[in-house]
Amino acid sequence: MRNQLILHKIATQNRQRFMKKMKPNSVAIFHNTEVLTTNGDAVYTNRSNSDVLWLSGIEQEKTMVIMYPDNPDKTAREVLVLLRPNEHLEKWEGHKLRKDEATAISGIANIQWTDNVDAVLQVMMHNADTVYLNTNENDRLDGSLYRTDLLFVQQWKQRFPLHQYERAAKIIKELRAVKTKYEVVITQHAIDITEKAFRRVMRFAHPGVTENEIEAEIIHEFIRNGAPRHAYDPIIASGDRARVLHYIDNNKECKSGELILMDFGASYGSYSADLTRCIPVNGKFSKRQKEIYNAVLEAHLYAKSLLKPGTLFPDYVAKTNAEMERQALKLGLISKADIKNQDPENPIYRKYFYHGTTHHLGIDVHDVGTRTQAMGEGMLFTIEPGLYIEEEQIGIRIENNYWLTKNGNIDLFKNIPISTDEIELCMKKK
Repeated sequence: MRNQLILHKIATQNRQRFMKKMKPNSVAIFHNTEVLTTNGDAVYTNRSNSDVLWLSGIEQEKTMVIMYPDNPDKTAREVLVLLRPNEHLEKWEGHKLRKDEATAISGIANIQWTDNVDAVLQVMMHNADTVYLNTNENDRLDGSLYRTDLLFVQQWKQRFPLHQYERAAKIIKELRAVKTKYEVVITQHAIDITEKAFRRVMRFAHPGVTENEIEAEIIHEFIRNGAPRHAYDPIIASGDRARVLHYIDNNKECKSGELILMDFGASYGSYSADLTRCIPVNGKFSKRQKEIYNAVLEAHLYAKSLLKPGTLFPDYVAKTNAEMERQALKLGLISKADIKNQDPENPIYRKYFYHGTTHHLGIDVHDVGTRTQAMGEGMLFTIEPGLYIEEEQIGIRIENNYWLTKNGNIDLFKNIPISTDEIELCMKKK
């Protein structure tokens, strides 16, 4: 990792922030996601628990973070647990972190192996009064899915039933929503790599190219610039497929006269970029495409003007939705009579705009954070209005990422072409 020093600072600062919120004489145990099988002996690609990543910067499987700020043993107030390296395992899976390597990334000096952590934890548990355990409390979580985090909680409570237990997620949600300057540095690097991929695609796109060929150009640029993966499954949707919000088949031909909606972002240092742009396959927007695109861009810029500390999330949603209604009316998609006679529970503009405008961004592309309190300084949000018109077989969405400051917000995508003129000019430079 080229930014190892920054990851060290991020993880160290994040642990300090969390420990300040802990009750006296308490221990916090952050247990990683289990490695899950797909079929036979095959397993899903490892993706560490986001809280463990946020606190340690370590992506290796079976990593744990333990914090006990009031521990009488000062050397064990922060403990990082790793899978013990062994020759046989490394022949199959490659290098595993050594203690000095893990300390350099995480800033934690006390490194323990998974096969002896029980003894370490038992001593801590016998001294501590309160235990913080982490669970997935993302508002978008599908609660019907099997969850290894809840299994760990159940096992721990059975083993130590007389302790007081607290939800680590309640603190994590508050803290992870506010990004430090070091987190923004890493995020900006992910965005800069995403910009390179977008500029590459604008030069590459042409009638007859397939969506998967465009996706290949994107991941090529990511990897050659040090981003190991997409932040999420990329959406490369040409023509009418752009109306499907999470279209990921990415396997159809892009035809002249169509637009390509591209929603993608690089993951770098475990932090996510999240970009959406629409470009004309043949390099030139039609008059109607420009009208719709500019309406979405107006809504985007209006939402940007509202995105600042002190804005209440429900008020922001109401105002941005009202702007989307205004743009749909201006484009002739709906009429004043439609608005007058609409069902308040299902407003007419929702036929053409059927998702939210903004979400938190961070280690997770849909990061944790409050949706009920005021927006605060340091929060990182997306803005992504869109219009999806079945009658015209077109879908347009425009998305940038914004960091809130005391004076308003900073557009981290400010260098990425956004207007129709900028996009057309870039596409001319094949």
